[in-house]
Amino acid sequence: MIVKLKLQDYLSLVRHARALSPVEDCGLLGGTIEDGVKTVEKVFYLTNVDHSAEHFTLDPKEQFAAVKELRAKGWQLLGNWHSHPASPSRPSEEDKRLAFDSKASYFILSLNGGEPVLNSFHVDRDKTVTKEDLRIR
Repeated sequence: MIVKLKLQDYLSLVRHARALSPVEDCGLLGGTIEDGVKTVEKVFYLTNVDHSAEHFTLDPKEQFAAVKELRAKGWQLLGNWHSHPASPSRPSEEDKRLAFDSKASYFILSLNGGEPVLNSFHVDRDKTVTKEDLRIR
């Protein structure tokens, strides 16, 4: 699966996640799917109600509002995203366990080390993880 993200959205993700670090930042991704290509039209920034450096839970009211907005714009829920303030950009065991939607893309932004690293993953029902082709433009 090809996933497209605007450069300005990537830079905004990094700024937002750095501002909240060491707490994991999180949110949803809304956009379109056409000819097997997911295009992120909007990144939704939601509150991590756990306020934890090791896991996240999306605020339910904010999640509902984001889904309502994307439906009003004719977009689809493409997936979610969260940061890893002190670990690599790959799904943790908890991330895999909580990946319930096998159609979703799961963005993980690592702030561990020098430059930030953002990857997109697909998690099958059997919890097999595949890295998606994320294209930032």
